[in-house]
Amino acid sequence: MTTNGEKPLKVMLVAAEASGDALGAGLAKALRARLGDAVTFVGIGGAKMAEQGVESPFDIAQLSILGIFESLKAYPRAMARLKDTVALAAREKPDVAVLIDSWGFNIRLAHALRKLDPNLPLVKYVAPQVWAYREGRAHTLAKAVDLLLSIQPMDRPYFDAAGLRSVFVGNSALAKRFDHADPARLRASIGASASEPILLVLPGSRPSEIERVMPAFEDAVRRLKAQRPTLQVVVPTAYTVAEAVKARVAGWPFRAHLIEDEGLKDDAFLAGDVALACSGTVTTELALAGCPMVVGYKTGAITYAIVKRLMKPRWVTLFNIAAGRAVAPEFIQQECEGERLAREIALRLDDPALREKQQAEQYLALDKMGRGMPDPSEAAAEALLSFLRPPTKVPA
Repeated sequence: MTTNGEKPLKVMLVAAEASGDALGAGLAKALRARLGDAVTFVGIGGAKMAEQGVESPFDIAQLSILGIFESLKAYPRAMARLKDTVALAAREKPDVAVLIDSWGFNIRLAHALRKLDPNLPLVKYVAPQVWAYREGRAHTLAKAVDLLLSIQPMDRPYFDAAGLRSVFVGNSALAKRFDHADPARLRASIGASASEPILLVLPGSRPSEIERVMPAFEDAVRRLKAQRPTLQVVVPTAYTVAEAVKARVAGWPFRAHLIEDEGLKDDAFLAGDVALACSGTVTTELALAGCPMVVGYKTGAITYAIVKRLMKPRWVTLFNIAAGRAVAPEFIQQECEGERLAREIALRLDDPALREKQQAEQYLALDKMGRGMPDPSEAAAEALLSFLRPPTKVPA
């Protein structure tokens, strides 16, 4: 590797879903801030990575897969995209490959890249959650890559034991700031008065999540709207599922405001009185914005039965795990149904003190997770460059 003008460092970044796309974009931006023209990027990503110059040869929505049956059905397509990704690496010959989250796709890619070029440094960004289930994946990853950039403090003991070098860089979701956001701007854009309550509905970023979670969310919102005609329903959507969400929202018997613009999404997170959210990175972002929430999730029955047996924590929301209790109520699988969701949301819409209490408890849990740490993208860039930097020779 050289970063002194002789030859630009070529970094391959691979993200297979929206949350990974955001991490990849942050890392690319931090690397470019440090190296300028001495770094170039190739790889797989979405809209945010494209803004940083990573031109993906295919839409990563094809790889946003969750659940056993969904994975089986999508396997041929995923393997075709894997082949495309390996071909990209063979053509571009990167100096390092950073594989972001997405365990199923990226562990296969790590093995394929190792076979393609045994000397190519491989870095995994985001560890499999071995502290929650499947501890054996720590050893699997240790055999496949050279460095782990970890976003959870509880990761390290497992990977130290497996012999994989790891660096805790922090969770980028915790570094998200809302200084620029303006709740009044959101209200003006949807024509809501200052007194009208706002419910945020966030049904996920994967097609399977929209298919499984959205019906229960829709039922909950219908119930709430029937009791509260002035309730403003705002649906911030991930670009990976925007068309599917639009199609469903178009069929609702009441008006809902679909938000795709990233700036307006941040405005919405501050403006929301309560959120109904699919489990995922968005729950951390909502908590940072001070929005109390109710969390719902559904996956395939067989997938759920297997994960439930393997899962150690009682909760799926990260700040609930950090707090050791259900700061935000969770409704998983059969419990994720409209009546229960609507009841919990109604409690919060009707009780400002309950909203304030949950907001404060969410902040305390975020502090335990590392809120206030230096920018994780900067830490990840420094860890990556330190890893690639040749050791300093000590004069004889």
